[in-house]
Amino acid sequence: MPLNTVIFDMDGVLIDSEPFWEEAGTEILEKFGIVLTPDQYFSTTGLRTREWIDWWFTHFKIDKSYAKEAERSIVTKAKEKIEKHAVAMTGVDYILQFFKERNFIIGLATSSPVSLIEVVIEKLQIKQYFKAVSSAEELPHSKPHPQVYLNCAEKLNVSPLDCICFEDSYNGMIAAKAARMKCVVVPAVSQRHQPYWSAANFKIESFFHFEEKILQEL
Repeated sequence: MPLNTVIFDMDGVLIDSEPFWEEAGTEILEKFGIVLTPDQYFSTTGLRTREWIDWWFTHFKIDKSYAKEAERSIVTKAKEKIEKHAVAMTGVDYILQFFKERNFIIGLATSSPVSLIEVVIEKLQIKQYFKAVSSAEELPHSKPHPQVYLNCAEKLNVSPLDCICFEDSYNGMIAAKAARMKCVVVPAVSQRHQPYWSAANFKIESFFHFEEKILQEL
């Protein structure tokens, strides 16, 4: 059966929000004397904020009693920064129109909270494209667990085998592949060299590089 559904991650895929998540996370971790290297930060991209905090608090042996307040602070700071300053990723209008013209069902699956999804969709004026939106905010597990993608496919009333996913993070790619979906990755420039992207079906530099030929090869 040919592919008929496309599901997009949000942060770093539809909107250039990762720098603002990084800023917010950096500001909070600095209060505990923690400074992450770029590779450390990217290793946990795609996790929910609570898991991101738990990971680094565990790694640096920080008292977990501060974790909930740290999580709230990061989400609040990131949401404010994204709403004020973030812009659409290159080619967002192109790729959404590309799939709309081909009568694809379109969904969104993200680890970000619902409140931020609403901000981003409104900011980019893209609500009309999405038939369903799925957040891992309240799920038992987030990416790299596939549940958020499986939930989105269920909301769209399609089989996971009929879906293409667009991701920018390692954890997101693993989630999409674990859901048995095709995965196209659009990594940040600084991460394009990583060998683990070979697990994806395709790697592209921007949405403008996704063409009919790639769709047919999927």
